[in-house]
Amino acid sequence: MATIFTKIIEGEIPGEFVYEDERCAAFLDVQPMTAGHTLVVPREETPHWVDLDDELAAHLFAVAKRIGRAQERAFDCEKVGLMVQGYEVPHVHIHVWPTTSLKDFDPAQRGGQADPDELRAAGERLRAALAEG
Repeated sequence: MATIFTKIIEGEIPGEFVYEDERCAAFLDVQPMTAGHTLVVPREETPHWVDLDDELAAHLFAVAKRIGRAQERAFDCEKVGLMVQGYEVPHVHIHVWPTTSLKDFDPAQRGGQADPDELRAAGERLRAALAEG
């Protein structure tokens, strides 16, 4: 059975995409830690990051870094957080989000479901920053 991330990547479930290529996709988290919180997800369903082939792992982290740089330009942040996950959804995903303090790393601070208009606006800002370089 396909994971929720595969369903998003394949367009069965809507997502606010900011990046796509033949190996992965990046879209905004619907329960963001901060505005612009993005998930970088391989198209290949792999439950644990240590099982990724080396080339795919390197590619995912390169995409995450590119998104992090764009988040620095698009959002007022001091740093960019990064976390590799696979518990809630058994499909490797890299969380990348703008941060201004250590409290931005506390999952308990995570908001509820984001407003679709806010997600769309954050996506527009991030896509524009990605297009800049």
